[in-house]
Amino acid sequence: MSNDALQPSDPDPREEKFVVDTGLLTADQLEGLAEEYCTRYHGLNDTESPLAERERVLEAVRRGELVVWFDPVENTAGLGSPSGNGL
Repeated sequence: MSNDALQPSDPDPREEKFVVDTGLLTADQLEGLAEEYCTRYHGLNDTESPLAERERVLEAVRRGELVVWFDPVENTAGLGSPSGNGL
């Protein structure tokens, strides 16, 4: 038995989440991500209209306060903090 079998393998970099340049996305795609973000974070908080925050979310994306993260394993994208791991 070799020692290699006991060593944990390095994670596959192709499976790591990464930030997508918003310039590569259409306005419709960004709006969809903003709507999903609003409903996920405000939709269950007794907010009458969670989508009312959509413009503020889109502005945060333009300022770089929120970025688009892509998860190649799950094949999903979402907005999140630039310093976090997204989704």
